[in-house]
Amino acid sequence: MPHSITLLDLAGSIITMAVIAVDLVAVTQALSSSFSRRLVIAAVGGGWVGVAVFLGASGRLAFAPSLPVPLIGVLFAVSLLTAAVAALTSQKVRAALLGIPPQLLVGLNAMRILGVLFLLDYIAGTLNGPFPFFAGLGDIITGALAIPLALAIGHSKSPSARTIAGWNALGTIDLLVAVGLGITSAAGSPLQLIHAGVGSQAMQYLPLCLVPTVLVPFYLLTHAIVAAQLRTSSRPVRTTLSASSAQGLWGAGPG
Repeated sequence: MPHSITLLDLAGSIITMAVIAVDLVAVTQALSSSFSRRLVIAAVGGGWVGVAVFLGASGRLAFAPSLPVPLIGVLFAVSLLTAAVAALTSQKVRAALLGIPPQLLVGLNAMRILGVLFLLDYIAGTLNGPFPFFAGLGDIITGALAIPLALAIGHSKSPSARTIAGWNALGTIDLLVAVGLGITSAAGSPLQLIHAGVGSQAMQYLPLCLVPTVLVPFYLLTHAIVAAQLRTSSRPVRTTLSASSAQGLWGAGPG
């Protein structure tokens, strides 16, 4: 059953929607596509958020015996698969994604410092077990490290590709661990292994349901793009080039 609405839920809703809005606007503006295409992408992204909000508000993302494949898992998987298929089958999509400035991709992850909300939910009793600690602390660390890293990428003395790859791996692992713990500690989950009070049940309802259905896929996508950009060159990165110069993003800086 969904928990009663609290002030923390209201604050979380405002913060989560603000983060989603910033992410969506920033990425669509950075794409090297025509205005009409960027408008369509923004509309699709907004529509996806709307679907997640509707399903979360109506309780349809909750695990139930009548749903052998939970809808929350479907939304998570479909968003990632759609992006992956588009990038693998379309050269234009690949070029547009690779053309997003890496400083922006890393910088947007700084907002993951708001993972402190997971710890506040644990204190409030909304979340329990290992999930809020791993998800919260992992996001806080990833977000805190993203701030100086994003600033350094834009300077003439860029961080090494190994440094960027290390942060990228840390952020990716954090998200995958959080997803795993969320699934295995949710009451009613077909994969539940951890029984710790309410566990991660609140992640199935608003506002937290927007994390696995929108924010986690988005940040996994940013990590995938950064990894792909790193593979184009082993030299440090600078962002003084145009965003449309996809192939040179990671090779523009001095050795």
